[in-house]
Amino acid sequence: MLTDDNDKTMLKDLLYKISLALFPTLYYLCSRLWLSTCRLTIRGQEHIEAAREKGGVIAPFWHYSIVYLFHHLCGYGGVVLVSASRDGEYVARTAERFGLEPVRGSSNKQGVQALKKLLRAMKEGKHLGIVADGSQGPARVFQPGAIFLASKTGAPILPMVWAADRYITFNSWDMTVVPKLFSRIVLRYGQPMYVPPKLDADGIEEHRLKVEEAMNRIYDQAWAEFDIKDHDGGQGRTRK
Repeated sequence: MLTDDNDKTMLKDLLYKISLALFPTLYYLCSRLWLSTCRLTIRGQEHIEAAREKGGVIAPFWHYSIVYLFHHLCGYGGVVLVSASRDGEYVARTAERFGLEPVRGSSNKQGVQALKKLLRAMKEGKHLGIVADGSQGPARVFQPGAIFLASKTGAPILPMVWAADRYITFNSWDMTVVPKLFSRIVLRYGQPMYVPPKLDADGIEEHRLKVEEAMNRIYDQAWAEFDIKDHDGGQGRTRK
C-alpha cells in the first residue's frame, strides 16, 4: 500500500516509463495495419517533385492531420518539430518509429536550441515537417515559425493537407482526424512557396498570411472532394 507522496511519485514515474517503452511501437504497428487499408489519391505530386529538386523542403501541415501524415511520411526521412513537454516524449518516440528525426522544443521551452537544430538540419539538406498551427492552436491559424525558417534557409514551403470520406474525430482543440478502415483519402500538395531572406516582423506576418490562405484553400479543396465543408464543423479558423 502506498504510504506517502514519494511512493506515489515513484509508481507514476514507473508507469510512465513502461508506457513510453510500449506505446510508440504498438501505435506504429496498429496504425500501419489500420491505415494501409485506406485508398490514397495524391493531388499535386508535381509540386513535391519540383520542391525536392531544390534540396530540403519545409512541409507544414495542420495539427488535425498528424495521425495519417506519420503513416504517409514513413520512409521519407527528415526532421519534425515536437513539443518539449513530457507528453511530447510519446510523439517524439513515435516519430522515430516512422523513420523521422524529432527535434524537441516550442515557443515556450527549449525554443532557441530547437531553432538551431532545425536550421542545422535544413542546411544539411534535410526535409522538415512542422505543425503549422502549433501544439496548442488556434486551429488552422498559421504560426510564423515556418516563415522564419524559410527566410533563414531559402527552402521552399510545401503546404500539405489531406481529407477522408469517412473518419473519426477526437474531442480536442483541433478535432484530430483518424480515417476509418477502408476509407478514401485525398492528399493535396500546394505549390512551393518561397519567402525572401532577412524578413523583418512585418515581412514575416505578410508571408504568414499568404501561406495560411494557401493552406486553407487546399484544405477546402481536399474536403470538398467528399462534399464536406469542414472536418470540425467550422470550429477551426475564423471564416471571413
